[in-house]
Amino acid sequence: MTKPDCRPYLPPEWAEQSGVMLTWPHDKGDWDKHLPQVEEVFVAMVTAITHFEACLIVCRDENHRQSIRSQLKQLPAERLIYGVAESNDIWARDHGPLTVMCQDEPLLLNFRFNGWGGKYRADLDNAIVPTLFKQDCFDDAAIEDVDLVFEGGAIEVDGSGSFLATRHSVITDTRNPGKDQHSMEKILADRFGIERFLWLEHGALEGDDTDGHIDTLARFADRDTILYCHCDDKSDSHFDELNWMEAELQGFKSITGEPYKLVPLPLPAAKFNEDGHRLPATYANFLIINGAVLVPTYRDARDEVALDIFRNVFPNREIIAIDCLPLVHQYGSLHCATMQLPGGIRIQHS
Repeated sequence: MTKPDCRPYLPPEWAEQSGVMLTWPHDKGDWDKHLPQVEEVFVAMVTAITHFEACLIVCRDENHRQSIRSQLKQLPAERLIYGVAESNDIWARDHGPLTVMCQDEPLLLNFRFNGWGGKYRADLDNAIVPTLFKQDCFDDAAIEDVDLVFEGGAIEVDGSGSFLATRHSVITDTRNPGKDQHSMEKILADRFGIERFLWLEHGALEGDDTDGHIDTLARFADRDTILYCHCDDKSDSHFDELNWMEAELQGFKSITGEPYKLVPLPLPAAKFNEDGHRLPATYANFLIINGAVLVPTYRDARDEVALDIFRNVFPNREIIAIDCLPLVHQYGSLHCATMQLPGGIRIQHS
């Protein structure tokens, strides 16, 4: 439980990490017909991550673990940590733990996950964190259950007490009926050490089923810089919404009182699934790890433009492209499929 005298601190993504958690896809859910392609994406992600830090891989069962091990046999075994838990889907960003530091000790916050407001079954995903905790995957880190529906993809923090989110992905009756902005801010301030809330009224991508998670739209690169989705094509259905979002971002001030340095990211050309529905492809769904930034790409002419932007924004980190076109067919991308674990957690085998 949270210590009475503890002021929790949610580290920004660029803080030191002990590892990254992923929930491996399997053939019992929506990934069945795309499983080989999406497993290739996961192999690429784990290969990149383990060059810098450890990976905690959630496997459905022992047979699943053996199958994954065979696909990763060329990687350093000491950086591959396996836990076993049944899962509905792969989106570790939203069913994984949000870890705060309390007096320099990590505390895993286990929020409830209800499939983005009841859109999908999520009972198995909701049980993953306590299952891994019982297997001692997080060593001696403490855990606290939080009776609130909240997803990691909905929050961005700058490490200086600032919280950035779209209001429509956090304050919804399908997640926490009856909780208004004031009550949500009090809970989030207490749990994460938030001092200032930056709420976006606009921002959405076609095909997104999270109600506008911030990690698809606008992301902190440091406490003074935000990378965000930009649309300059007036014929694109995203044009108005993303330009309204841009105007809101221009009105925000950083912790120093100065306007944020805003870095626009291009939108990939429209991607569609087999049924003709547009998919939420976005370069904003990147992952910062120790020494590198993993950037989703989509076999698109704008991939290299986006990668050059990341090289300029993160000159001291290696920029690694990960082909995420298979992932976006289930309406998520690279950041959605990962959850970083901050330094201080010694992840270990179950």
